[in-house]
Parts: sequence; C-alpha cells; structure tokens
Amino acid sequence: MTETPFDRDAAARRVAALLLDIEAVHFNADTPYIFTSGWASPVYIDCRRVIAYLSARREILGHAAALLKHALDVDAIDYIAGGETAGISYAAWLSELLDKPMLYVRKKPKGLGRNTRIEGHMPEGARVLLVEDLATDGASKVSFADALREAGGEVTDFFSVFFYGIYPESAQIMADAGLKLHALATWHDVLAEAKARGSFAPNVLAEVESFLAAPAAWSAAHGGASSRISAG
Repeated sequence: MTETPFDRDAAARRVAALLLDIEAVHFNADTPYIFTSGWASPVYIDCRRVIAYLSARREILGHAAALLKHALDVDAIDYIAGGETAGISYAAWLSELLDKPMLYVRKKPKGLGRNTRIEGHMPEGARVLLVEDLATDGASKVSFADALREAGGEVTDFFSVFFYGIYPESAQIMADAGLKLHALATWHDVLAEAKARGSFAPNVLAEVESFLAAPAAWSAAHGGASSRISAG
C-alpha cells in the first residue's frame, strides 16, 4: 500500500484547530501578558495542556510522527531526547511511536553523581533528535543541544509541536547552532484558524495580527520591553 504523502499545510491547520479546541491558545488584547523577560504580548500558548486531552494528544503526535518521517531519515536516528521539563512527555510519546530509545536533558547539572545533564544511556556518536513542546525563537534549546553534544551525541535536528514563527532572528539562531527546526504549527497557523472559525472578537484578532507583524513595537507600545530575553 502506498503511504499517503505528508501535507504540511493540512497538518498545521489541524494542529492549530486542536490547540484552539482544548483552549491551549489565549488571546487578550485588553490586558497583555507580561512575561518574565518583560515582554508584552496579546498571545499565550500552553502546550502542556495537551497532556490532559488524550484524543487531541494522540492526533497531534500522529502528525508529529508523520512530519518527522517526511522530513528526516528516521532510521538514522538513534535516540529521541526531551528537554526538561515539557519536552520530556513529548519525547516519550515520540520514542514509542518511532520505536527509538529515549533520553532527557536537564536544564542544569543535577549536582551529584556524575553531575550530568543527560538522563538515560547514550553511547559516543549517537544520533539524537531533540524534542520540545514549543519554541519562541529557539535560543534556549541550543543549551539542550550543546549538552547532548558535550556528552558525545550528534544533534542536527530539533522538533517542536509549536513554533512562534515571528522573530526574524530565529533562522540565524538555528543556523549558528547547527540545528534544523521541524515544527507542526505557528502563531500564523493559529491566527488563520481562529479567524476562520470566529473564535475571538474581530478587534482581538486585529491586535494579535498587529503583534505578529511587529512584536517588538507592539510590546513597547503596550507597556513591555522592546527587546527580549529568550525564554524558548
């Protein structure tokens, strides 16, 4: 039987719809979210919420596996590694779906034993796929990739369920880190789906669109910082 070709746009739309269905997406133009970096934003997403919705979770992970099989030589991957903490559950599910052993990467050394950041067993030269729930510009994920490399792993690819897709520096950050990002959906996909189904009032959607077009300017105009300390 011929395998159905992976449709990236259709998968992005469906994942965006599922995230809206389980209320993982929050738009608030009247009272912006102020993050720890000082950044102001009318949008917030909680991909951790997916773990509580079995049907949505299974479908999202199905799309993830299909994307990775389309974009990568999955047979060449030796391990799936999740970043602490949210990436651990996604790595576990993908490990099972792709039939690969799993690792996880601590944010900091645990301070005892071998003082390692890598949990599990990874031989020298192992080819590792890094997995996370979401990425803003990707900068914080570089630390996870570096930890895996320092422990002897080879890391060239990074998967995230959700990617902001609005920061122009993202491409350079990934290129400098030697990483290729594979993501299912972005804020643009979510906004398009929210518009199509009328999930939010037109003025809220207009504010979100304004933010996505110029996030730094929007943040500064709404009481937030005009530059950002990466959180993801």
